[in-house]
Amino acid sequence: MKITAQQVNELRKTTGAGMMDCKKALVESDGDMEKAIDILRKKGQKIAAKRADRDADEGVVLAKVNDEGNFAASVMINCETDFVAKNNDFITYVQSVLDLAIAKNAGNIEELKKLKMDGRTVEETITDQTGVIGEKIQLGRYETVEAESAYAYTHPGNRIASIAGLNKKGDFNQTGKDIVMQIAAMAPVALNKDSVSQEVIDHEIEIGKDQARQEGKPEAMLEKIAMGKLNKFFKESTLLNQDFIKDTKISVTQYLKGVDKDLTVTDFKRLALGS
Repeated sequence: MKITAQQVNELRKTTGAGMMDCKKALVESDGDMEKAIDILRKKGQKIAAKRADRDADEGVVLAKVNDEGNFAASVMINCETDFVAKNNDFITYVQSVLDLAIAKNAGNIEELKKLKMDGRTVEETITDQTGVIGEKIQLGRYETVEAESAYAYTHPGNRIASIAGLNKKGDFNQTGKDIVMQIAAMAPVALNKDSVSQEVIDHEIEIGKDQARQEGKPEAMLEKIAMGKLNKFFKESTLLNQDFIKDTKISVTQYLKGVDKDLTVTDFKRLALGS
């Protein structure tokens, strides 16, 4: 199978590995991007915390909380170029879609598509935008969180946004802001250890074993080494176990308990272009 320069470049952007390593991995995987990523991981190459299943390279990601403070939503609308993504009219359009979603309490992306904007559905206005702009425009993702207290954060540049819920009402605005900024910066994959799927756990164990095997570790030690790597994965990749970015001497859970002994995060979502 012929591997194109575009495929190599895409894998390089996704993983951070070298060009030749990316090409070899694609050849070995017969062009399968996901398999190529795993091959690079197993060989110990640098892997960025993002996957190759993106719908588009560019777009706008925004997040917002309703007036009651108990419902947060985040939307991603994709386009083809950075030029369009930075256009004020396009950003305003994405904001209007999000405002509508919040106002109507849209629970999922299908509900959002059917909402009416000036007599037309959101899905129809997406098509309209494609005609006006001359690029492929698509509603990439839409996520929500409902909680006693909900919070939202849009990172400058509109490429990353996060939303989260806390289990209590109260004066937790700074805490909520800290949590959604933590999520945006550290990209956790799950809330806690129990929230990680068995599929992900099995996959991480397999990766850990293969890495240890390639390092020449004895076969009898592979399981123990892999479990050590898995525990490190839980600490680095689950929100409540991560080091708190504003004080890395404590975990996010410890930070929350310091604010209120019963306070915790109930749910979160993170949207980022390219993930």
